[in-house]
Amino acid sequence: MNGLSALSVSIGLIAGLATFLAVGPLAGLFFIWAATISWAAYFALGADMTAAKNIVVCSIFGTVVATFAAYEIATISPDNMLGFPIMAALIVTITVIAMCLAANIPALATIPATVLGYSATFAYLLQTPGKLSTDVLLGASWDNPIFVISFSLAFGVGLGIASAKFAAKITTIAE
Repeated sequence: MNGLSALSVSIGLIAGLATFLAVGPLAGLFFIWAATISWAAYFALGADMTAAKNIVVCSIFGTVVATFAAYEIATISPDNMLGFPIMAALIVTITVIAMCLAANIPALATIPATVLGYSATFAYLLQTPGKLSTDVLLGASWDNPIFVISFSLAFGVGLGIASAKFAAKITTIAE
């Protein structure tokens, strides 16, 4: 079996298993959509242990920065003289600049993975009713994006590693 066919079978089978887990026994513990983001990033960034480490570290960093930004947005005073839209835009502008400048630190240098974490966090917070609240953002529950989104993204990297190894095994067996 050629490499592309083996990888296709591997990704398909593991995607099926991950879906079963996400909607079955592990429902609520990780989000399949977030896991597939980092799974794809694993392959896009080289499908090796360096890519895995960079995606996990940087996407979690992005999640933390986004959670901070979300807290700041959630606490904007309704009577702020600049208004909510401008204040929210300023908070995002400042946190994204700071997040990208953090790439000067070698461990945080994979900006695409950092942006994936930031974006996945806001996707979760803005699309899931009741999550963009100070109680959730400061809470120690699994609803807090620092926990659930970070875990989902790290789990996705694990799925990427597993699918690459399984594809290599299929290729070897089929030869």
